[in-house]
Amino acid sequence: MAESESGQDKTEDPTDKRKRDAREKGEIARSKELNTVASTLAGAGALLAFGGNLAQTLMTLMRMNFSLTREVLTDERSMGMFLLASGKMAIWAVQPVLMLLFVIAFVSPIALGGFIFSGSLLQPKFSRMNPLSGIKRMFSLNSLTELLKAMAKFMVILVVALVVLGNDRQALLAIANEPLEQAIIHSAQVVGWSALWMAAGLLLIAAADVPFQLWQTHKKLKMTKQEIKDEYKDSEGKPEVKQRIRQLQREVSQRRMMAAVPEADVIITNPTHYAVALQYDPEKGGVAPLLVAKGTDFIALKIREIGVEHKVQILESPALARAIYYSTEVEGEIPAGLYLAVAQVLAYVFQIRQYRAGKGKRPEPLKEDLPIPSDLRRDD
Repeated sequence: MAESESGQDKTEDPTDKRKRDAREKGEIARSKELNTVASTLAGAGALLAFGGNLAQTLMTLMRMNFSLTREVLTDERSMGMFLLASGKMAIWAVQPVLMLLFVIAFVSPIALGGFIFSGSLLQPKFSRMNPLSGIKRMFSLNSLTELLKAMAKFMVILVVALVVLGNDRQALLAIANEPLEQAIIHSAQVVGWSALWMAAGLLLIAAADVPFQLWQTHKKLKMTKQEIKDEYKDSEGKPEVKQRIRQLQREVSQRRMMAAVPEADVIITNPTHYAVALQYDPEKGGVAPLLVAKGTDFIALKIREIGVEHKVQILESPALARAIYYSTEVEGEIPAGLYLAVAQVLAYVFQIRQYRAGKGKRPEPLKEDLPIPSDLRRDD
């Protein structure tokens, strides 16, 4: 069982973030055996498909370059012309094979793990130049695995080659009695089929290597429980950082709330532990009064101080203050159950304003027992 540097067992499957980070670093499953099999099969298939054309081109090149007239031999420019013509013929003949091998060489590596370009893989790693690290890699489990795979490939190819050549023994011997052109074409076919069967034998190695590479990569990415916790903290935010953010948000909300207290019509208090500030402007189309600020203890004291400073009417009604505090959010409308009680408070406040402006008589004191529904009462 794999262990981390901290000594904890890596028993947990890798998270999606761990997989994404590993992919960005180029740490994905790759199988060299799959690439080798694909390239070998493609080469053998191309030799079978285009071997006849290659043989014909080879014979044409041999005739053209070994059957020279006296005029050609005495012409100084003939060497370059023959070389250029031979090169064009050779390139044109091998072009289908090269194109097929190029496509396979590009596609086969991404068949397992997909396409990825990682700049980190291009960066030089001086740790690889350390002789001690090199010796350690030479005697690692991975090196032993590669050695066993190399020996297995050698044995598979050897067995397949012996079987194939044994079956083609008569065909190989018959080539000696065939005309030159037919012998060359026949030889290309024999080589192509032999290479194809040998490459097919490597499918056994690739079939074992692909699951092993997937398992090894998954094992390398496995995590400890502590690593998962640390990753969660980093992705979701560390508790102290989140706490600081919430604190800043509360401070901003409180400053905005305190800035709205001078616009309130009335502040209802407990009288010391609770304070709520209400505003009602019928011209704005509001159905019910709005709660512009609320708080307990120190916040309640600040609301009262700001109210006194800006001459906002402050009334004591412990039951109504608690009911509004627990039932209404800041910048929200009071519940319908408190309409009657708040209407009496606002009516009293407006009458006080009229009296102070010399436009009416002094109103009667506000009733202490305001109509508050039982489901909205808070007696704490």
